[in-house]
Formats: sequence, C-alpha cells, structure tokens
Amino acid sequence: MDKKKTEEIARLGLLTSLALIASYVELLIPVPIGIPGVKLGLANLVIVWALYGLRPAEAFAVNGMRILLSGFMFGNLSMILYSLAGALLSFLCMYLAKRSGAFSVIGVSLAGGVAHNVGQLLVAMLVLESLNLVYYGPVLLLSGLMTGLLIGIVTREVYRRVPGFQIQKND
Repeated sequence: MDKKKTEEIARLGLLTSLALIASYVELLIPVPIGIPGVKLGLANLVIVWALYGLRPAEAFAVNGMRILLSGFMFGNLSMILYSLAGALLSFLCMYLAKRSGAFSVIGVSLAGGVAHNVGQLLVAMLVLESLNLVYYGPVLLLSGLMTGLLIGIVTREVYRRVPGFQIQKND
C-alpha cells in the first residue's frame, strides 16, 4: 500500500474515532427537554469538518461508520435506524448546501441540524404509523436550528484556528 493511501485510511480512522468519542460524550450529557430525539449533535462537528476537509465520499463514510459503530456499541438496531435516517437526509442537505456556494459553514450546519431531525421524525412516523408525531416537529426543528448553529460556529472557529485549512470565503 502506498504512503498516500495509508495516510488517507489513518485520517478516516481518526475522524471516525473522534466522531465516535463525541457520540459517547453526548450520551453522558442529559438534555432535559423531555422529547425523544433531542440531542446536542456533537458528532456532527466532526462530520461538518469532514465535509469541508475531505472528499464527499470520505465524509459520508466517516458518518456512516460513526453511526454503525455507535449504534452497536452504545445503542441498538432501532437507534441505528433512526440515526441513519437523520444522517442520510442531513448529509445530503449539507452537501447540497455546501456545493451551492450560497451558504457559510454555519448555514450548512443549520441545514444539517434541521434535516437530521426531519429525517428522524419521518422514520418515527413510519415506524409508529402515526401522523400525530408531527406535533413534535416545531420542537425538533427549533432544536435542530439551535444545535446546528452551535456546531456551525464551533466548526468555523476550529477551521480558523487550525493552520492549513480553509473554508468558504463568506465565513
């Protein structure tokens, strides 16, 4: 295996590990909202970082590995299902927002936070066969906006402080 490929694998492993650690830390922090699905989204900091620092397929792989590993280590199959739904929609929205060039890293993260909660809500409505869950929507959207904003700000600040990395000029 050549040196470049080895470095790439090591980088993906490191980012997956960081995202996994963030997922675990998040489990230790209680969110006293009382509504299922409301989380801080700490692992998304790593995913937004990866989206700006890696190729899209690599960032997607980090996200997928983080979900599968954290689900098997700290959760269950149901958690994996909900996380995958949220992460797929979130990643797609973040990728498209970033690719459009119309959004800053904060805007991309906001889109991801909201889309993640929408994806999970849609799966919950399908699994539980209840449209009444739509009433959770406003709280989940607000939580997605708040956590997306926080993750976007932190990601922007990390990028500003780490030499050699650049993000969009409108940040």
